[in-house]
Amino acid sequence: MNASGSGELYFLLDRGGSLIVFQETESAWVGVLAFTSEQKARDFIATSHLEAAEIAAIDRGDAEAVVALVTNVKRRAVRYVLLDLDYRTGRCIQIDFEGDRFGQERERQLAPRPAH
Repeated sequence: MNASGSGELYFLLDRGGSLIVFQETESAWVGVLAFTSEQKARDFIATSHLEAAEIAAIDRGDAEAVVALVTNVKRRAVRYVLLDLDYRTGRCIQIDFEGDRFGQERERQLAPRPAH
């Protein structure tokens, strides 16, 4: 997976049209949720019972769209993308922002959702 390559990223939007973000406990920064397919986004919505209103996509190869996205979300303390976050296990890929572009990727393990 290469965030700077081609292919679409699918983002979740709330009812107001804002990107849905995720903040870890005791963290000053937040990450925007994105998925490598529309189906993965829909699966996350179903599993998490998130009230997302729609799914929007941008092409990772569209430099203008990426710059606009990163510039916009950085104003809201968003510092990275959490790609393909698995709601049950907490596994995902973190894509840091470098300036106004996608930067380094690394595997992340967030605290998994407690079992009920």
